[in-house]
Amino acid sequence: MKKSITKNYIYNLIYEILVLILPLITTPYIARVLGAENIGIYSYTASVATYFILFGSLGIALYGKREIAYYQQDKEKYSKNFWEILILRFVMMTISMLIFYITLVRENQYSTYYAILLLELLGNCLDISWFFQGLEEFKKTVLRNILVRIICITSIFFFVKTSNDLVIYVWIYVLSTLIGNISLWAYLPKYLKKVKIKELNVIQHLKPTIALFIPQIAIQIYTVLDKVMIGAMITDKSEVGYYEQGQRVIKVLLTVITSLGTVMVPRMANIYKNGEKEKLAEYMKKAINYVFLISFPMIFGVMSISKAFVPVFFGENYDKVAILMNIISPILLIIGLSNAIGTQFLLPTKRQKEYTISVVIGACVNFIANLILIGRYASIGASIGTVIAELCVTSIQIYCIRKIIDLKSILKMSIRYLVASIIMCAGSMTIGTIINNNIYAIIVQVFVGVVIYGSILLILKDEFIYSILNKIKRKENKT
Repeated sequence: MKKSITKNYIYNLIYEILVLILPLITTPYIARVLGAENIGIYSYTASVATYFILFGSLGIALYGKREIAYYQQDKEKYSKNFWEILILRFVMMTISMLIFYITLVRENQYSTYYAILLLELLGNCLDISWFFQGLEEFKKTVLRNILVRIICITSIFFFVKTSNDLVIYVWIYVLSTLIGNISLWAYLPKYLKKVKIKELNVIQHLKPTIALFIPQIAIQIYTVLDKVMIGAMITDKSEVGYYEQGQRVIKVLLTVITSLGTVMVPRMANIYKNGEKEKLAEYMKKAINYVFLISFPMIFGVMSISKAFVPVFFGENYDKVAILMNIISPILLIIGLSNAIGTQFLLPTKRQKEYTISVVIGACVNFIANLILIGRYASIGASIGTVIAELCVTSIQIYCIRKIIDLKSILKMSIRYLVASIIMCAGSMTIGTIINNNIYAIIVQVFVGVVIYGSILLILKDEFIYSILNKIKRKENKT
């Protein structure tokens, strides 16, 4: 029986936001208590640890989710695949953890933090969320983690009191990830059949995971390397902190858009396996429409409130974050589109070559842009480089699907959302100039912006909006 895409989207959205909500909810407090330099140190060391997680994971999580999705109705087959893929993940992550310990934990300026982050690698090794996502059981990954996240947030406010408590902050953050991942194991017995060890063939999964590993490396280069390069090229670690805070806000908004992709990958993989090509194109078109609907107002919304939002949310001495937020905000649309095309279509349909080419080129562009721009413009240069790199990736992916989706209709589809968002932005900024109180202004700006945007789309009789309203009405009539 097929799971509801809408329900799974909501569950996954909650899960993804929970992953980000710990640092976001605590950001105003942490920004004031730890300061930009300490935040920069944490961001830098965590970014380095991310590379070891990447190399240890190969492309296993994405590959595993896809493989489980192919055999959703065959419990024996997906049980065998699960144990084979999990064993491969254990072996690779163990190697990565050993190298991490030898090169960073034993002798390094930040050895204390790296020693704690070693547990994050262990937590990633135990992460089996990909299995439940492949089965489209997103509810399981949400409910189990809510309690862990609440405890984590409470712990930060309770234990992190001064700028000397960075170690405590790292401990809390890492343990929340580890405990959250371990907790998912309690659900496994219900979903798996017993498999004989002699029947397992782990090696067969190595080649396809490596094929997915290449684009994963490229993606991490232009999503994590920027912070590493700022930390390495700029003496003032506050620049890493500014960049981290600017990206953090944008990434929370981005989660609302990309959560649909996580839900759609197993569904698209299953549809592809069943040979329903027309349905694939239909789903992708709807996904792109959704990206336009959500991303345009978010971009212009960020631009209209960032100046007032930053001092309220982060406190004093973070003015530069507002500039960074404005520069980075276009990735809401750009990454949203690449998620709809690359993650939701190219990967589930085994068009990995086109996907890999796009992200590798994006990584190269990002690295070159960072070399040129960071030395001169620091965090601003990294922000510009990120936007340029993501634009390259999305442009290539759009070219790859030109024969499947009518690009003119997509462009035409975006115009009404762009126009509505510009008008919304003008109205929101006008409110901001009239009201002097920052907190009150932000609340009113957001409310007025939503009303203006929604009203314009209703007046223009947007098909996507009306289809959602009709679906809600049908459900109400049934009840």
